[in-house]
Amino acid sequence: MALFVLPFFIVAQEKHLNVQDAVLGYYKGLYPQSLQSLQWVEGEDVYFYTENNTFLFKKPDGTLVRELKLSDFKTAYPSLMRLPYPEKITQNTMLFQTEKGYTVFDYINKKELTQVAFDENAENQDYCLKNNTLAYTLNNNLFIADANHSKIIVTDNQDKNMVSGQSIHRNEFGISKGTFWSPNGSYLAFYQKDESNVTDYPLEDITTYPASLKSIKYPMSGQGSEKAKVGIYNILTKEIKYLNIDTSDEHYLTNLAWSPDEKYILLAEINRGQNHYTLNVYDVLTGNKVRTILEESNEKWVEPEFPALFLPNSNTSFLWMSEKDGFMNVYQYDLVSNFSKQITKFQFVVTQILGFDPKNENVFVEATGNDPKGLQVFKINLKKGNVTEITKEQGTHLAQLSPSAQYLLDVFSNLNTPNVTSLLNTKTLSKTALFTAPNPLKDYQLGTAEFVKLKAEDGKDLESVIIKPAHFDPNKKYPVLIYVYGGPHAQLVTDTWMGGTGLWMQYMAAEKDYIIFTLDNRGSSNRGFAFESVLHRQQGKAPMADQMVGVAYLKSLPYVDTNRLALNGWSYGGFMTISLLLNYPDTFKVGVAGGPVTDWKYYEVMYGERYMDTPQENPEGYEATKLHSKITNLKSDLLIIHGSIDDTVVPQHSLTLLKEAVEKGVQLDFFTYPMHAHNVRGKDRVHLQNKMIDYILEHNK
Repeated sequence: MALFVLPFFIVAQEKHLNVQDAVLGYYKGLYPQSLQSLQWVEGEDVYFYTENNTFLFKKPDGTLVRELKLSDFKTAYPSLMRLPYPEKITQNTMLFQTEKGYTVFDYINKKELTQVAFDENAENQDYCLKNNTLAYTLNNNLFIADANHSKIIVTDNQDKNMVSGQSIHRNEFGISKGTFWSPNGSYLAFYQKDESNVTDYPLEDITTYPASLKSIKYPMSGQGSEKAKVGIYNILTKEIKYLNIDTSDEHYLTNLAWSPDEKYILLAEINRGQNHYTLNVYDVLTGNKVRTILEESNEKWVEPEFPALFLPNSNTSFLWMSEKDGFMNVYQYDLVSNFSKQITKFQFVVTQILGFDPKNENVFVEATGNDPKGLQVFKINLKKGNVTEITKEQGTHLAQLSPSAQYLLDVFSNLNTPNVTSLLNTKTLSKTALFTAPNPLKDYQLGTAEFVKLKAEDGKDLESVIIKPAHFDPNKKYPVLIYVYGGPHAQLVTDTWMGGTGLWMQYMAAEKDYIIFTLDNRGSSNRGFAFESVLHRQQGKAPMADQMVGVAYLKSLPYVDTNRLALNGWSYGGFMTISLLLNYPDTFKVGVAGGPVTDWKYYEVMYGERYMDTPQENPEGYEATKLHSKITNLKSDLLIIHGSIDDTVVPQHSLTLLKEAVEKGVQLDFFTYPMHAHNVRGKDRVHLQNKMIDYILEHNK
């Protein structure tokens, strides 16, 4: 075990946090400031941001190129009351929304070039600057609007089971949208899903008189799933060509990418078992498959999450990200030849590709580096493989690469650094600070956050963070709140400001004399495939063992009251909270579980079957992780919280567990948030946080 002590905010302590501050801290100025709308202008090394209600354009040497005030927009938009939010900026235009629609504004001559209006009920808007048209969805169909105020119907499916233009597969596999404009705007590719085989799941809308049924499509593990298609709409001919793919086996289509010449679409196809995928090339004009570029198999799972990224000035060479060697790395392939090459060979995780230099000699990536809690920027020579670490400070760097690749806009933070934005020269590695955020909590009484490194039973490092109370006295005994998530695609312990902890945790430490502890167990993200895949077919087993390593560490501390250990978590963390209470019933005094998975057969196909296989294939694993069968082990006070219309972890999880508790004579507490989905948002979140904190304080005495 190694302990890294980093004193957090050694300052005069005057003000005191409250729960409302902790929940609404962003709106109260309690999170670090930043340069708003910071981005590079497309095509030139000029960066842009908002300050004092003014748009500022600057060169890397700090020279002010241009500034735009609200008055500069008033001639074209007299009703505009504040600066618009720029979605994209070129060398002379700015794309933003007004109450009338999408606008392309010539900020050099201060005049409107194009405005595209759309239906007020439109969703999933996707604007193409190349042809000044807007794709959007209404209900289950896809439409296009143009500057001539035309409303083009792309799909007109009367069957509500046919959904076009929206993200598919419940946003797994890196999917975040359902429309994809071709590079020159000649075509619009879109996902379509047939949900005929997907079960209708009932949710209740209590806002109507009387209450009414709000039915959703929810594909549960082992049951019918959606069948996906990819359509290609030709802007000129107004015709649709569908890729010739048979998805009657309910396999997945994802990571869609266009070739730069608009001739081909690249598509990753994953079998429903999610242990094999192929990257296929399809002809745009015919819809037929041209060839398979690569394929991967793994006995646990495969999960491509990033579309092909073509090298500048090439219609055939592209980069592909894969974790087939154990860590997410970058590979190069070619559409027409059999060329393939591994570009990065890191024993850590590449999280994204930032871009290239103009000569295609180097690629820039963001990766965890040797400290998985942080993020760094690296430059890799595409031919020789030489690696240069661009960023140096330990912590988290969120960077944007300039068009020339000579500069980075680097937003940096670590445990004790709220936010420093710098301009970094990628050749000389010199940097210039553009903005240093003041510590917004410098006048508040706070606890002290420290990173702790522990060891799992297999020797893997376990990263954790502990917050000690304000005015900590090592001779006293303190209660502990363990905050847990523990599942895939999440990392709680990060080398960012406050170590990834939330303000409500600081409130508990500073105002309620609690020790707060969080540990990223095996199964958490950004640690490589072996670390993450240990939970395959047995959710919770290794994660619980790792959490108990954290408990053992806490119990070794002389200032921990081992009889007052509390647990709290949401979603997967809710599953972990209840699992720990039931599997280690003599360890914890109280737990609060929000939106918990209680039986993995009730969870959705794409996520659930990846990590657990189907209930038919893995009945032992499903039974072992089912919380209902162990409810009689409960000795602790337990509060379960669930949104009444949760469409991610459906209410059936909590309700069936409650039914089992009643049948077995087990007492526990339950609270629902009416008309909230998986997360409780808005002002009601203050109520939620008070509910959880009050329960812990009351039952952990």
